Formats: sequence, structure tokens, C-alpha cells
Amino acid sequence: MTIDKQVHPRQPLLPNTAHSCLGILGGGQLGRMFAHAAQAIGYKVAVLEPEAGCPAAQVAEHHVQANYDDEAGMSVLHTLASRVTTEFENVPADSLNYFARDGFVAPAGACVSIAQDRLAEKHFFTRCALNNGVYPAPHWGIATPKDVKSAPDDLLPGILKTVRMGYDGKGQVRVRTREELVQAFASMNGQHCVLEKMLPLAYEVSVLVARGVDGQAVVYPIAENVHRDGILFTTLAPSPNVSPEIAKKAQSAALDIIAELGYVGVLCIEFFILEDGTLAVNEMAPRPHNSGHYTIDACVTSQFEQQVRALAQLPLGDVRQHSAAAMLNILGDVWFEIEASTGKELMREPGWDQIMAIPGAHLHLYGKSEARRARKMGHITFVAGTMSEAQTALAKACAILGIASPEQA
Repeated sequence: MTIDKQVHPRQPLLPNTAHSCLGILGGGQLGRMFAHAAQAIGYKVAVLEPEAGCPAAQVAEHHVQANYDDEAGMSVLHTLASRVTTEFENVPADSLNYFARDGFVAPAGACVSIAQDRLAEKHFFTRCALNNGVYPAPHWGIATPKDVKSAPDDLLPGILKTVRMGYDGKGQVRVRTREELVQAFASMNGQHCVLEKMLPLAYEVSVLVARGVDGQAVVYPIAENVHRDGILFTTLAPSPNVSPEIAKKAQSAALDIIAELGYVGVLCIEFFILEDGTLAVNEMAPRPHNSGHYTIDACVTSQFEQQVRALAQLPLGDVRQHSAAAMLNILGDVWFEIEASTGKELMREPGWDQIMAIPGAHLHLYGKSEARRARKMGHITFVAGTMSEAQTALAKACAILGIASPEQA
């Protein structure tokens, strides 16, 4: 796979002109927030997405309702926008390559292809580690029952993950023994997998980094993440636990990875901080990321504006964080409650008025028509002068919404 790592001169697409329309593959909440950021600068937005009434299409000027690999739909999008990005990593890389033939795409299909394949991603991280010193967890590719038998013993206990299409904890099974590994692989229905050694994890951090077509790169402060049931629960930024030395090493590794990819746009890289204080790289998302939502309210330049700047080939923005931030993911679960007298499950609208009475609270709902359990419906960012104040506000919101706070988990 060829990755273009050359540095090219910027050719800006200026806003507020007849041709200043940006295209995006995917109509979810990330596309919606990208559209908001683009429109604030003066761009129009065209979305390619098969779902009618999706979050991004509600706010974009153009909605091309078609599959991501539909040639007719792609042709329409291409007539509307000569610059195209994606809001999620599972868009076909060939579709990105289609738009790159006589337009500009960020990130490139070759970069997205690596992030779509967990094994290719780990091989790439291992190559990068020869320079930056930050390795992924020990791992083993499994495509056949024979690979299960030959997996090294020291990778157990571990996590068996599908190589492709896994997100928010999907496509993952924890295995303690060889017998459990055999059963778990059989349950994957022939999908190629990777066995990853379970490491003594202290906590997880993510690093947002952005790079322009001219090679300019910027990196945001370290964010610390907590997950529940495989889905991001809270993000604290800047991380209250990471040491300056580890923060610098993670940011340096992220800058090395994005340069080695020849990547253009916003890239999120997740790292594990182990109990002994060492650092391991976990995975990357070739797009703005849930853990970077705090940048909308707490940084000079949000991750979404940064993606707009990179795609339009404008200078990248200032990544300074002006307020401590605690971000809470809002899942569809908070719309449901159990009626005490009958035991029946009822739906009700959460107390958003109470949430917005909390000082520093910024509510972001994604415009999804139906609340479902485990479905991401929005997020709240609490900004404050100190992290302690932001965390106190987050705990108040959890109490209002009936969510166990991080301290209660």
C-alpha cells in the first residue's frame, strides 16, 4: 500500500465563493458538527448518506441520499464539492480514492485503509515505534483454527477482536484460556481476528493531532477517557493524571504517526497508560473523535474547525485550551425509566432545563429522532476554571439524568 508522505504547497479553497462547498461521506453527528463548523466560516456542505433525516443532512445545504459506494451518488457529490472528507473510518477507501482522482480528499484512502484493519494498524504502529519508542500491545493475527493453536501462550489472558468493523466495544471478546479462545474465534463466524494481550491498564488517554497538506502539524492537550460497556463515558481534558513526561511522549508519538502516514486532517490516537507508568499505543480514528468534542467549548479551535481548515487547505488553528473541560456522553438510556408502581419501562424527555442551569454546561444534542439504549444521542461539556469544578458539574448532571457518576462506578 502506497502512502503519499510528500509535503505539498497549500492551494486554499476560500470560503464564501461560488465554489466553496465541502463534501463529507457520512451523515452522523460528527458530520453534523463538521457542517456547523464549516458554515460558521462561510462554506456550504454536501453530505453523501443513505439515511433520510440523518443528523448531518438536517443542517447541510445538500444531501445526496445514496450509499457511500454508489457511483451515481458519488458523481453528484463530486459536482457539488471538489474537496471531500469522511466522518467515520468504515467508509469504503475506494470511494475516497474516487474523489481523489481529480479533486482533493483528506484523509486519503490509503490512510483510512490502515485504520480499518486492526492488524494492519498494529503493524504500522510497530514500524513507527522503531522511531518513537511507543509500541502496541503484543498481538497475534488469527484467520484459521490453526492460528488459534499456534498463538503464543503469553498472550493470554487477552482480547480477541475482529480485524474489521469493530467499534464501541463491538466485535471483542475477552479470553482467559486457550479453550475460551477457541470458542470465541468460532463465534466470530469466520471473520479474521487479532488476539491482543491484556495489559495492566491504569487509564486511557487520547491525543488529537492535525496535519495540513503542507506538513504543518498541531497537537491538542492530552484527554483522559473512561469507558462503560465499551462506549466512551467521560473525557477529562487536560488529563488530570498523566505526567508531563508521558504527555510529551504521547504527543510526540502522535506527531510521528501522522507524519509517517502523510496524513491530512484530524487524527485521534488512543494510548494506554500502564500501571508501571509506561505508554502503549492502542488504535487510531481517521477523523474527529468523540473524545475531542470538548474542543468545541474549551479550545480556541475545535477539532471540527480544524478538519475544515485542513480540507480547505487553510492554515491550521490554535489548539490552546482556555478552560478545564469534562465531557459526558449522552446515550439513549437516559430517556427510559422504570415506573415504580407498575415496573413498566417508560420514555420521558430528560431534564435539559436542569442541566443547563449548571454553570459551565454546554448541551449538544444530535437531532436523532429515536432514542435507543446505547445509542449516542448527544454530549454535555462542562467548562470551568479548574478540573475539580468541571468534575463537580459533571457529577451534578449525572444525578439529574440518573446516571452513576464516575465516582460511583
